[in-house]
Amino acid sequence: MSDTQLLQPAELEPAVSVAQNFLCELNKILLGKEKLHKMVLVGLISKGHILLEGLPGVGKTALVKAIGELLNLNFNRVQFTPDLMPSDILGTNILQETGSGKREIVFQKGPIFTNIMLADEINRASPKTQSALLEAMQEFCVTLLGETRELPKPFFVLASQNPIEMEGTYPIPEAQLDRFLFKLDVTNVNPDVLTEIISTRRRGIPPKSEWSANANDIELMFKTMERIHLPKAVANYISRLVAGTHPNSGHAIDEAKKYLSYGASPRAAISLAEASRAVALISGRPTVGFEDVNEVVHPVLNHRLILNYRAKMDKVTTSQIIDKLLNDVDEVDLELSSTISVK
Repeated sequence: MSDTQLLQPAELEPAVSVAQNFLCELNKILLGKEKLHKMVLVGLISKGHILLEGLPGVGKTALVKAIGELLNLNFNRVQFTPDLMPSDILGTNILQETGSGKREIVFQKGPIFTNIMLADEINRASPKTQSALLEAMQEFCVTLLGETRELPKPFFVLASQNPIEMEGTYPIPEAQLDRFLFKLDVTNVNPDVLTEIISTRRRGIPPKSEWSANANDIELMFKTMERIHLPKAVANYISRLVAGTHPNSGHAIDEAKKYLSYGASPRAAISLAEASRAVALISGRPTVGFEDVNEVVHPVLNHRLILNYRAKMDKVTTSQIIDKLLNDVDEVDLELSSTISVK
């Protein structure tokens, strides 16, 4: 890409302004979670789905509701339970009597036909019900009885799960986990923030937002991100990070060979690239840098690395392996740099 094709400051500024306004308002509504809010916005700009993991009462549902209000998008919440059926999410055909007395089969849309769907405690539903989301998350459509119906655009699944209460739950299959762009930890706030919350928020009710986006604002962020440039050196860095997680690869780091059964998929590399573009956009830069990639490596990879038995015995976490990955993989590939220099 030549310099003339790069986004100019005047072209970048409107989208950056929308992103900053969104973050500013979200930070007012939910206190003490600025880093989480930025990663959520990165995920939304990247058109990705997000898995939120945290204890009850830390604000997962409130966060998703606030996003829907700020972006003026339709929002549906589905409480996942063991008896939930796929038709409860996708919809079903029903026999309905018309005004003329005739009967006809009519499709009754399920709650998935929305812009933002909160799948609350997704791991409490059966694998059959969880799998009902697979096509929607990847293809943005729903197929029932041979008929395919498009979902509204944009469409996001924000799912939540409790990390400690695992009795009676069904772990999310790896194929579905891989469809989540991010897995984000929603943690408790510090005492100072908690003091402000209980002093200024009766019954925890947040203040009304003074700003909200419109359809044009959202489309502007999407279109601007499409023009964020990903240099070849940064793309190479992303590919080497992903290759470093494959235990049987010649590029694997020692911890991957020792503690991982499986590494990250090619979808993870695509996710890293898209999320890095979104970070660059929010920061007001037309080109992705290595620092943008490093900022999203943890949320992109932490749910995609499959630990082996030895890791569990040694109490090694995916976060520790990712830290080692970032330490061992050089940002600049010297061999690639020399090739570019020669050219």
